[in-house]
Amino acid sequence: MPTPNPLTLAVSLVSVFTVLTAQAESAQNMPADELDTLTITGQAATKTETPFNETPQSFSVIEDDEWEMRGARSVQRAMDYTPGVFTNQIGASNRFDYLVLRGFSDGSLSNTFLDGLKLMGDTNSHSSMSVDPWFLDSIEVVRGPASVLYGQASPGGVVALSSKRPQFQQAGELRFTAGNNSQRSAAFDLTGPLGASQRVAYRLLGLARAADTQFGPVEEERYAIAPSLTWDMTDATSLTLKAYLQKDPEGGYHAGLPYEGTVIDRNGQRIANDFFEGEDEYDKYERTQRMLGYELEHRFADAWTGRQRLNYLNSDVELNQVYAYGWAPGSDSELARYYSGADESLEAWTLDNQLEAHLRGGFIDHTLLVGADYQRRDNRVAWPSGAFPSIDAFDPQYGAEPIAIAPGSPQDHALRQTGIYLQDQMGLGDWRLTLGGRHDWVDISNTDLTTDASSELDDTQFSGRAGLLYLFASGLAPYVSYSTAFTPTSFVDANGDLLAPMEGRQIETGLKYQPLGTQDRYSISLFRINQENVATKEQPTDPYRAVGEIESQGLELEANAQLTDRLRLQAGYSYTDITYKRSDDGNEGNHAIYAPRHQASLWGHYAFDGGRLDGLDAGLGIRHYADIYADRANTAKVPEYTLIDATLDYDLSRAGFDGMSARLNVSNLTDEEYVASCNSLEFCYFGAERSVSATLSYAF
Repeated sequence: MPTPNPLTLAVSLVSVFTVLTAQAESAQNMPADELDTLTITGQAATKTETPFNETPQSFSVIEDDEWEMRGARSVQRAMDYTPGVFTNQIGASNRFDYLVLRGFSDGSLSNTFLDGLKLMGDTNSHSSMSVDPWFLDSIEVVRGPASVLYGQASPGGVVALSSKRPQFQQAGELRFTAGNNSQRSAAFDLTGPLGASQRVAYRLLGLARAADTQFGPVEEERYAIAPSLTWDMTDATSLTLKAYLQKDPEGGYHAGLPYEGTVIDRNGQRIANDFFEGEDEYDKYERTQRMLGYELEHRFADAWTGRQRLNYLNSDVELNQVYAYGWAPGSDSELARYYSGADESLEAWTLDNQLEAHLRGGFIDHTLLVGADYQRRDNRVAWPSGAFPSIDAFDPQYGAEPIAIAPGSPQDHALRQTGIYLQDQMGLGDWRLTLGGRHDWVDISNTDLTTDASSELDDTQFSGRAGLLYLFASGLAPYVSYSTAFTPTSFVDANGDLLAPMEGRQIETGLKYQPLGTQDRYSISLFRINQENVATKEQPTDPYRAVGEIESQGLELEANAQLTDRLRLQAGYSYTDITYKRSDDGNEGNHAIYAPRHQASLWGHYAFDGGRLDGLDAGLGIRHYADIYADRANTAKVPEYTLIDATLDYDLSRAGFDGMSARLNVSNLTDEEYVASCNSLEFCYFGAERSVSATLSYAF
């Protein structure tokens, strides 16, 4: 498949915008009751209910029916068709939700928020949180810096997850899934009112699933349950209590293999994409996470609303892993192997207080948001390590014992962050001006609990955003914005001191369009992001210095359209040019890894109506990735690859089984064998093989 031409695609979408604008302008002569626009909001982008085409920043919203239709079993898979997001950083691994936003992979695991509060994992460890998509109602991806509202974050953007909430109408669903690689799962969702007053509603969701993987004996297993309760205390006050408990006894595969042997031949041979380089007796990833929280909202008057959100998180992780690190010296077929372990216990609190006001000052409408939040995290870790005998990659023999394992010194990773923020969204006729500012106090420390040696950072940061948008009556909205971000790191300098946080800034301009009376959305955006204070060093053994700079610039196109009553289309394209603009390690001017310069996707879904196919839905998607560098020195690339996904869904009520439906999902339909990405020439990651699953659902 030829590499897409970004200029051609940009011109094509602008042409589409022109045609659609003309159609919308002619539609303005229709009766007003036929032109009510169905509002799509960017809740995470502004922390307020702001319509899609009034938000001067690029974002995407993925609803649960979209990823369920495609059979996604993780948050990262739910975003496979979202432009600006690369979901194949670690290939077939499902352990963490790796998401590369606008080319930035640093901190992506910590840039996930659940119901407006940060999932306080520790990116300098194995304690990164995961929420199963069965428990989610929607996912919003905000592209570009969002520190003005959320504090520390990657300049690439944030991912906001929204939980399924209690409903005041009785409903329920049971779901059962089976597939290849011994996939099996069962899930339930129950909701409705409690008592006759209609003031209290509950929701209870649960899930149990397990599967083998394509990598030898490695398995995935998960059990989760989420109870929640909403109490409308008065007409103006609401309280929601919620909990999320998840246990992953088996965390799946998470390792890489050398470029030579996976992408290119090693003495005329290739490693199989189901090869397992570890040892079954020393392979374990077990994670238990518990979250408890509440949301309190009170309307003081028609114009004033106060909110408080709190979340407590506790996580325990135990890891044992034997992994490969390059070819063994002097061998044509054996991989050198090492051992890595972890025993981690994380505890975190997050709190966000908001006051929102809708005011009119003269001829300007204001949506004012004032907030103060607090984040606290402590993670006790111990990381044993050691060496293992090598293994033949083409004729593996298992059962080896470690050569040596050294216990790791226990450490404590602590973070405290307090922030205050102010945002004013102003409407002046058809103009929309957004201004925001935030000040943060950040304390970070890494302490060796054996020696009491500690590295500490006590810093303050200011983040800001300014955006200007003009909303035409047709629904067309050009905009321009500027925003900043900061990202603390765990790297230390020659004196053992933590480096100053990385600082990012972005300028973005774009065009949005939502035709009147529809949920269709079209957008094009151009951006440039610069991140400074990036940790870099001249030689591998040298200490780090915060002198590096990364620059990411590109183009993103996205279209979501209901073309007919039965045909829906979703299309996206990203051109991302991210380079090491300044660096001490010899890579200055090179392209970054984990960032396809070209990424394109297309998904079509058709619902049959009438005839023998009445009740049948069919979906087909294609994803293409090209121009991915395999190492920071840019000596090699990952070959481009194209993946096809498909689904068939049948409403069994048409056959007399009320409330029942059956769905077949196939990802990587052609069973393409490919390397998805590389971290270096020593660690490349096989992509997922073909997956086939069948799901039976009963809604009542």
